[in-house]
Amino acid sequence: MKIVLLGSGNVATNLAKALKANGEDVIQVYSPNLDHAKSLADLIGAVGINDLTELEQQADLYIISVKDDAIESVAKSLKHVTGLVVHTSGTTDIGILSSQVQHAGVFYPLQTFSKDREVLFENVPLCIEANGEKQFMILKNLAAKMSREVYELNGEKRKVLHLAAVFACNFPNHLYALANKILSRNELDFEIIRPLIAETANKVMSNLPGDVQTGPAIRADESTLNKHLSMLTDMPELQNIYQTLSNSIKLTLK
Repeated sequence: MKIVLLGSGNVATNLAKALKANGEDVIQVYSPNLDHAKSLADLIGAVGINDLTELEQQADLYIISVKDDAIESVAKSLKHVTGLVVHTSGTTDIGILSSQVQHAGVFYPLQTFSKDREVLFENVPLCIEANGEKQFMILKNLAAKMSREVYELNGEKRKVLHLAAVFACNFPNHLYALANKILSRNELDFEIIRPLIAETANKVMSNLPGDVQTGPAIRADESTLNKHLSMLTDMPELQNIYQTLSNSIKLTLK
């Protein structure tokens, strides 16, 4: 297929590499920043552009991979294309595309991406949706080439999945950053807790999280909890987070 990729961020970069690796022909990469567009385009042998009026009008597939708030404005520039237009958002309804183009879909990869970190795309769950059977089969066949994990999810299920993903990915990563802040303030290195983080993640690969919860809150160890809270007196925002999460864990005991 001839594919136009609209976006040059983390998701777009990893998608572009995976599409090329699976024999697809990404012919254009669009970004408002021409340097960004060309940088990604050069990686995959495409043309980088920063003007939506220069978009190829006869591509088979247009993948919008931009921040959610920009999807609708980008979609408006695709009103006259004949190919299938999809976005990669976890929370944006397919209707935002269907109101602008004839053939619309969703191609949502459930993974955390970075430009400079390779991801084995065959293990990335791909969640797809389309506004027609023909469009759905195009996405299903493409997804099956790229990943072993393909799911047909409607907009409501996808929103729930994305919400859960924020709890499972974005929030823990922020907590790692806060842990690093505590360590740094006390001249301790983050390296010390990397094995702990790895083991915690490994355990939930074969168990439900609630079954392997550890720590002072699940033990109802009030003495330790109070000591920790007192240690965070000069960091009230962390103290509040600690108290909220500990109370949430305690609720599982009731």
